[in-house]
Amino acid sequence: MKEMMLKKFEEVFGNSAQAKVYFAPGRVNMIGEHTDYNAGHVFPCALTMGTYGAAIKREDKKLRFYSMNFESLGIIESNMEDLKPEKEADWTNYPKGVMWAFEKKGYEIPCGMDLLLNGNIPNGSGLSSSASVEVLTGYILREFYGFDVSNQDLALIGQYSENNFNGVNCGIMDQFAIAMGKKGHAIFLDTADLSFEYAPIKLENAKIVIACSNKKRGLGDSKYNERRNECETALAEIQAAVGIDGLGDLTEEQFELYKSMIKDEVRIQRARHAVYENQRTIKAVEALKNNDVVLFGKLMNESHVSLRDDYEVTGIELDTLAEEAWKIDGCIGSRMTGAGFGGCTVSIVKTEAIDTFIEKVGAAYKEKIGYAADFYAVEIGDGPSEICD
Repeated sequence: MKEMMLKKFEEVFGNSAQAKVYFAPGRVNMIGEHTDYNAGHVFPCALTMGTYGAAIKREDKKLRFYSMNFESLGIIESNMEDLKPEKEADWTNYPKGVMWAFEKKGYEIPCGMDLLLNGNIPNGSGLSSSASVEVLTGYILREFYGFDVSNQDLALIGQYSENNFNGVNCGIMDQFAIAMGKKGHAIFLDTADLSFEYAPIKLENAKIVIACSNKKRGLGDSKYNERRNECETALAEIQAAVGIDGLGDLTEEQFELYKSMIKDEVRIQRARHAVYENQRTIKAVEALKNNDVVLFGKLMNESHVSLRDDYEVTGIELDTLAEEAWKIDGCIGSRMTGAGFGGCTVSIVKTEAIDTFIEKVGAAYKEKIGYAADFYAVEIGDGPSEICD
């Protein structure tokens, strides 16, 4: 991959002699959806698929970007002295946003760069291609200029840039999972205080299978911000009765006690999902520690039902993938992952059933939806790194 990236860099920009190649993964969340902005727990892991970047420092302030995934856009130029979000800047608003965020945090970037990207995360799949680009950009900036920032700082800067530069009110999970990824482990993260632990994913005779619906969606134009606002309003209504900082502070029993404080039935549904999903995530990690993969799968299924019925972020594509998965003998659990409204499901499937799973779920999906889904049996990988020889 390094040789291919440098060859393309030479072709696009010339002068690849000083260029270095880096990688940041994508992520999949095993359980704990739409809890990260509700002070709840999440359980994501980094993937071995992600974003590769070849980069070189320039002598001037110019920025030149090129993506092998959007070659028709050609080189998109910008300047360190005029960092602002622009519609015509397209995907480059993500790396630009991270540069802007570094400078907002007091890290001066003295010169521009040429950056060539190549991602093997399906675009718009909900596997966090944007957060992968953000963490990758932050990692490159740290390597170039020796900034005193940890990988956790890279996650926070990436989130800050997406919130304040790109206008998507995302939580911390995506950037954190990517920046802090560890091979063979998922991250049990409490988003209220960023305390976390690595939990080994031991799936004897089973694998994680991601099904991409191929229904594209963008967080910015989805109902993501609307759901977040509904939860924040519900929280404020409950806070009139009890002193909590987030919906993730409530147990199921406490929620049932205080839900009458919420003045709207839809907001009750949203808050119920946030509370119950958080508790499901805690139980799921405990199940994994006890090597109870069957219970983990059951909780995954319950998560999808809650996202479908209470949070209403699934849609016919994701529902079809999950519901068809549940019919397959050998599927331990399946649920949508990511923000929803398209994107992917994540399933745990017994190794001997994977071919049948892909064939039958794929056929049912194409018949019902009219176009094909893509399937990936994935491995859990590390966080960002430089690709060396």
